[in-house]
Amino acid sequence: MPTDPIGRLDHIAFAVHSIDQARTFFEGALGAKFRYVIEGRGGGFRYAVLDLADFTIELLEPVDPKGFVGAFLEKRGEGVHHITLQSPELGEKVAFLEGQGLRIVDKREQDSRLIEAFISPKSACGVIFQLAETQPALNNEPYWKRERE
Repeated sequence: MPTDPIGRLDHIAFAVHSIDQARTFFEGALGAKFRYVIEGRGGGFRYAVLDLADFTIELLEPVDPKGFVGAFLEKRGEGVHHITLQSPELGEKVAFLEGQGLRIVDKREQDSRLIEAFISPKSACGVIFQLAETQPALNNEPYWKRERE
């Protein structure tokens, strides 16, 4: 069992049919502030980033109904899609989790270094956990870089 947490919360992402409609709730009812909207890596979806008192919310909207966001909405409807944790030394942490028998999916490397991985909802109480070490997978600067300053 690890003695330190695996990481810190970066954002929570919600799958929605329409970013524009969802913004009405998040901004109008909760007071979130819109930051930006951008097409997701690999296409098939776009996402908006909002700030709620220094808490980051992502809204995922399908562009391709057969993509992962469209498939999620078809199966589960709107709601929490994933929780992202800022995780330094990600390669070591993923190896530890896999050693514990957790199912890790969609690992992404850059320059021979693991920068993003997902814990399958089958291993994580029905929720997808995204573990990431760098932006753009993270919406905020990693905490370990901020703490050095």
